[in-house]
Amino acid sequence: MTKLLPLPILVVVGLVQVQVQSGAPRSNAAETEFNKLCEEFIAGYLAWRPQTGTTLGLHEYDGKLTEYSRASLDAELARLKRFDEQLATLDEKSLSPQAHYDFRILQAAIKSEIFQFEDVEGHLKNPMTYAGVLDVNIYIKRNFAPLEARLRSIIAIEKQAPKVIAAAKANLEASLAKPFIETAIEVADGSADFLSKDLVEALKEVKNEQLLTEFKAVNQRAIGELRSYVTWLKGEKLPKAHTRYALGREKFQKMLRYGELIDLAPERILEIGMRELRREQQVFADTAKKIDPGKKPIEVFKEIQKDHPSEESLIPDTKKDLEAIRRFVVDRRIVAVPSEVRARVEETPQYLRATSFASMDTPGPFEAKATEAYYYVTPVEKDWPPRQKEEWLTAFNYYTTDIVTIHEAYPGHYVQFLCLNASPATKLEKIFASYAFIEGWAHYCEQMMVDEGFGTGKGDSLQTAKYRLAQSDEALLRLCRLCVSIKTHCEGMSLDDATKFFEDNCYYEHKPAHQEALRGTFDPQYLYYTVGKLEILKLRRDYQQQEGAGFSLKTFHDKMLRHGAPPIRLLRELMLKNRAAWNEIL
Repeated sequence: MTKLLPLPILVVVGLVQVQVQSGAPRSNAAETEFNKLCEEFIAGYLAWRPQTGTTLGLHEYDGKLTEYSRASLDAELARLKRFDEQLATLDEKSLSPQAHYDFRILQAAIKSEIFQFEDVEGHLKNPMTYAGVLDVNIYIKRNFAPLEARLRSIIAIEKQAPKVIAAAKANLEASLAKPFIETAIEVADGSADFLSKDLVEALKEVKNEQLLTEFKAVNQRAIGELRSYVTWLKGEKLPKAHTRYALGREKFQKMLRYGELIDLAPERILEIGMRELRREQQVFADTAKKIDPGKKPIEVFKEIQKDHPSEESLIPDTKKDLEAIRRFVVDRRIVAVPSEVRARVEETPQYLRATSFASMDTPGPFEAKATEAYYYVTPVEKDWPPRQKEEWLTAFNYYTTDIVTIHEAYPGHYVQFLCLNASPATKLEKIFASYAFIEGWAHYCEQMMVDEGFGTGKGDSLQTAKYRLAQSDEALLRLCRLCVSIKTHCEGMSLDDATKFFEDNCYYEHKPAHQEALRGTFDPQYLYYTVGKLEILKLRRDYQQQEGAGFSLKTFHDKMLRHGAPPIRLLRELMLKNRAAWNEIL
């Protein structure tokens, strides 16, 4: 089952080894200089990426858009390199422990951005960079200002559509990767459809006719620009398309090192991934045998999918089960939940339904007004035929839905968000977060909760096996992503072979298997779901060995979630006393 891509994540990266400077002398001069550099970097970082600022809840950036001209791109890269050089001259050993920790986060973020500019080169090689730029979802899904004020921001963004598309045509190389072009066409078409239908519907309560007139004109121009971009991609780029989308081993190794402080060779990670894939396939088969030994494992899984809510009960059942999952987390002392405020279960807004099965929408860490968190569940459409409704509801079978809820809400993404808000995290820690930590934590929670007994005592004796089967199904998908990512970008696996890998190893039908393989061409980092989970499991084993009889699962989780969302490699240094174990991440 294909899930919504994760909410926007600013992935931090790092090069240096982390050393907690517990005994280092402090230098007010060095710290003052570092704090100044920090503020200057963040100001410039968000000024060039204003949509990130709005997402974070900093509304001085509302209505603004990145400038994609070559002069702007060159200036931003030069700025990043300048800050990288300035940090390199700083006396980091003189910083206090917290400042030194922030130093590493900042240095990591800068090196990551330079990597994106110089090695990934999305502005030159990937037309998707521009296809989704006119994203104004946040202005209608979050009520952080009066609707008319948010509409003015939407107008300001849409006015820049001609500049964005002109920059795309000027910047992109003559020949581009076919999967990138085809996906960009889908994204641009989807953006145009959203502007022409869903956005107009969302703004129907606006009464200011003058403002609406201006919006209609600007909106039509933006739609036209997106449609023209699609036409240009089809006519100018598809005929010259190639299939050279792999990063290559050297760049992939850089991605691992910069993104997650991982120095393991891709071949070693693939070896671990394949080993875990075979182990998980055996878990899936053994679990299915407990439920029905007379059927193939995938047939058993399809059988339990028939146990699902009705069209009318989908949202009420999800609300009820969400509360039961939260109660399990609290009663079993899985992790401290630092707020009584619940995530609100709602139907996915119409404009998000094309790409969303279930998703968690939390406010940015600096949001002061629109602070509600929504757990969105996509219902069947009223006009669907009965067979299509039934197929959709099988994906919401009670077992899989509970596993997804664990991932998205308790104790996954929503609890992680609550802990970040309750922690003394610095500004840098709130802005930059690790892909492997965020998705690894949520994916780890799926297995951990079933291991801790979630799903037992709900009726017949097969309930536990059914929950394990649903959890194992999710794990198989993420393990296939890990393997396909490395095989694609380091070994040259084709899109067709990657599709077959998903079909053979996590038992997907052709269409969703192809979509997963396609995502791997432009999102090699989707291996971090499993890498993060495996890193957390390794950290837990090492922490448990360190604590001995005093080990507490709740204490382990609480300590993990109090430091923001750093690369898990850094957490090993914060939580483990044995320095020799710091680099043993998997």
